[in-house]
Amino acid sequence: MNIILRSFSILALALVAGHAFAHHSAAQFDFRNTILITGKVQEVRFANPHLRLILEVSDEARGTRDIEYEGHSRNNMRRQGLMPDMFRGGDEVTIRIAPMRNGEDGGYVTALRTPDGAEIGRVTGAD
Repeated sequence: MNIILRSFSILALALVAGHAFAHHSAAQFDFRNTILITGKVQEVRFANPHLRLILEVSDEARGTRDIEYEGHSRNNMRRQGLMPDMFRGGDEVTIRIAPMRNGEDGGYVTALRTPDGAEIGRVTGAD
């Protein structure tokens, strides 16, 4: 009986732990030190739970590479005025991001300037 109870407890804990990791926090992003990134859109996915934006970015230190950024949910992005048809693959955009705290590529999009100059959030000013 004790083995059955222990096995059931371990299984229940495993199921609960899986749900706890299903949605991550924003703790990995540095919202105090936002930076601007300009790049060419490779892919954009307006889906839940988060916006996914892949840009081709170039710099002298690491050359040209594709970097994936995330943003608010599709609903939040729409409420801010960002619509899926505002840009497409190959367009150059500028984004303000909260970079990864560990220094890796990527970050959280806090503002975006579309190719026609429309700003969603404050790209040129402080967040």
